[in-house]
Amino acid sequence: MTQLESARKGVITEAMRRVAETEKIDPELIRAGVAEGTLVIPLNKGHTGIDPVGIGKGLTIKVNANIGTSGDRADIDEELGKLRAAIDAGADTIMDLSIGGDIKKVRTAIMKRSSVPVGTVPIYQAAVEAAKTHGGIIHLTPDLVFGAVESHARDGVDFMTIHAGVTLNSLERLRVQGRTTDIVSRGGAFLATWMLYHKRENPFFEEFDRLLSIAKEYDITLSLGDGLRPGSLADATDRAQIYELLTLGELAQRAQEAGIQVIIEGPGHVPLDQVEAQVILQKKLCGGAPFYVLGPLVTDIAAGYDHISCAIGGAVAGMTGADFLCYVTPAEHLRLPSLEDVKDGVVASKIAAHAADIARGHRGAIERDLEMSKARKGLDWNKQISLSIDPVRARAYRSSSKPSSDDVCTMCGEFCAIKIVRDYFKS
Repeated sequence: MTQLESARKGVITEAMRRVAETEKIDPELIRAGVAEGTLVIPLNKGHTGIDPVGIGKGLTIKVNANIGTSGDRADIDEELGKLRAAIDAGADTIMDLSIGGDIKKVRTAIMKRSSVPVGTVPIYQAAVEAAKTHGGIIHLTPDLVFGAVESHARDGVDFMTIHAGVTLNSLERLRVQGRTTDIVSRGGAFLATWMLYHKRENPFFEEFDRLLSIAKEYDITLSLGDGLRPGSLADATDRAQIYELLTLGELAQRAQEAGIQVIIEGPGHVPLDQVEAQVILQKKLCGGAPFYVLGPLVTDIAAGYDHISCAIGGAVAGMTGADFLCYVTPAEHLRLPSLEDVKDGVVASKIAAHAADIARGHRGAIERDLEMSKARKGLDWNKQISLSIDPVRARAYRSSSKPSSDDVCTMCGEFCAIKIVRDYFKS
């Protein structure tokens, strides 16, 4: 049985128990959430040696880090270094988005070394193989597409981005309305190119039951991708995006009825005042399925600082109901991220997730901040550092500027407000 089928039969699986222990809540709440489709535990039946992660209603907001090779840079060791950096920084899941070098070799290396769930985008491998072997993306075939899905499933991938909502009808809406940045999703662009050339429907949509059969065999969580997500603020919440979302909601219901867990992916570039509406729409149209957002980025002009734009949007999205934040690094729109970029991206999104958890009233998040405040009042620098989202950087800053007295820092020194007031009350 899949996790979803077990939950519906009233069975609390080992994965559910472990998620409950991590989240410090009743295992029955985990089972009920999985059963109703508002919570998922991405865990391939063949993937062992990882800590199960719960994503969805009532849980802490999770953060994903994207890594992977490109055609211009395909260094497996570099990507494995990013994997370690992302997990050390607190990433809850990893996605391998490789499109360069030996894609399968990169994926299996990441799978072997990751201690957290791993996601992939099978259409990437199918498109690259079609281009290399047959001379172009237009030479994709449904068998090549589903062959990639099966290959990833056999390798133990826990969740997969599947762009099943890019349909001929949605592309027609995109053509009629026009857009500032057209299609910015790589997977969406691959499929749209093939569909428009052949005047054929998306294989993922047309043969959705074939996809469900593979997903059920391995208990893959489907992350229904937003192939028509807005790539600029000007395109946010347009007809093409919302039409795709409607389709994803219908497909999510079909998947859940078949016993398969589902996540819905969301934008993208969204003005700050539209973020809440995007979350409300997704939750309403997709039956409360966990919402996985890329950012969202709330400005188009933060090149080099897009992790900050991402964190702003992610905090608002999380506060209003998003469950899963995909990080964005400072290198977004500019280059393949470095190891340091990966760390900075994870930390920025972890801050956003934590801030949103506080706003949602999560007791553990609130208590952690309270403990930090108490440590600051007590001038307990070691505890302050240990409670930080990035203790390594916090300790480095503290060590790099030695104060004259160990109970203060060099910002205020002997005129530390907390020390003055504490000493006054002691006297």
